[in-house]
Amino acid sequence: MKRRVVYDITRLLTRVFARTPNGIDRVDYSLADYFLREGDPRRSGLVMTPFGPRVLSAVAAREAIANIRKHWGEEAEPDEQFLSIAAAIDQLSGPAPKVSVPRRGQFADALSWVRRHGLLIGESPAKCFNRGGVYLNVSQFPLGIDEFFYWLDRQSNVDGVFFIHDLLPIETPEYFRPMERPRHLRRLKTLARYGRAAITSTSITRNSLIRQLTALGRPDMPVAVAPLPADPTFASGRGRGLPVGRHPYFIMCGTLEPRKNHLLVLHVWRDLIAEFGRATPKLLLVGERGWENEHIIDLLDRCPALQGPVIRASGLTTPSLKRLLLGARALLMPSFAEGYGLPVVEAIAAGVPVIASDIPVFHEIGGGCLMTIDPTNGPAWRLAVCQFWREDSPERKACQANIERYVAPDWSSFFDEIEEFLQSLTDSDRRPQP
Repeated sequence: MKRRVVYDITRLLTRVFARTPNGIDRVDYSLADYFLREGDPRRSGLVMTPFGPRVLSAVAAREAIANIRKHWGEEAEPDEQFLSIAAAIDQLSGPAPKVSVPRRGQFADALSWVRRHGLLIGESPAKCFNRGGVYLNVSQFPLGIDEFFYWLDRQSNVDGVFFIHDLLPIETPEYFRPMERPRHLRRLKTLARYGRAAITSTSITRNSLIRQLTALGRPDMPVAVAPLPADPTFASGRGRGLPVGRHPYFIMCGTLEPRKNHLLVLHVWRDLIAEFGRATPKLLLVGERGWENEHIIDLLDRCPALQGPVIRASGLTTPSLKRLLLGARALLMPSFAEGYGLPVVEAIAAGVPVIASDIPVFHEIGGGCLMTIDPTNGPAWRLAVCQFWREDSPERKACQANIERYVAPDWSSFFDEIEEFLQSLTDSDRRPQP
């Protein structure tokens, strides 16, 4: 019999302020949608409030996350945003526009939900968990604030299970804002104190997490590995690529921040433009502005050569992103470090070739079907772009052939792995009481 699970939807509710979902949002929503299925009395949602945690009925929680998905526009087919980018890709001269989609204005739905259910609807965790169960937090929010989880100390029959997506702020702090390392360390301390078990998406993250937990006095904590699948939109037949015969382009997905290594790709493009002029493929950068990216922004805004060939886009729905991926020669992922690299899995699911950094995590998730290059080797990246520029090049065809043989993570197996792990937790490995 499946265990009682209360799924934390706090972060999902805060995403009403985001125009579009990022990779973690898609994963968070998919798991929430699974664990909050209608009619299952063993499943509930939890939201952290200023008055403490409140457990919502599955009906109220499902309605809340459905409003968020509607706000993101996830059910909409590619429309004006896609057409604007398509036009910019086919434009051979003049500066390319920055395509940014405004919020879709579903705040009225959120207010309607509050009117129907109230801010304090639901019950306390103590009442909900009178027979035990699992508290599942997939988003790491607000794991860095110890006070939000005090109630787990009082509920010895509750297993707090947390998904830890990466340890990059601790392992590579040079790519993050200064406050991120201490914040992530606080998350791990909270996990060590209140957590019964953890889940990661790669064995690399699992091994790193175990080392950190051992240093924090919790070498006993069970840690499962569950590779993240792509959103179903990427693997479905929904949407088509750009019409045949349009200008070739490459796509790069990720927040504009140092770890993603945009500078390398932009310098490659400046070099290609100097040699090939208007014939150079377009480069589509999909992502919001991040942090410590002054050099990236300066190059994009002040380099005349990049004004036409490089297009910036943000606020894309998942269907629009999938459609743009399908038309690209390849996805570029030159990251210095990644916890997982969900755009790689999404591109593979859509059948799109990937050129990625030669780093361990991409070897683990890529299944041998990526072209991998040292993230500091600019000439090698330039050569790879020139090879994949030709749609029928041997290198691109070989990559596509490998994708056809690739067995991608699927949601059914992913959910089964999570359920099996939650079911496997026993009294013998409960966290020590403080």
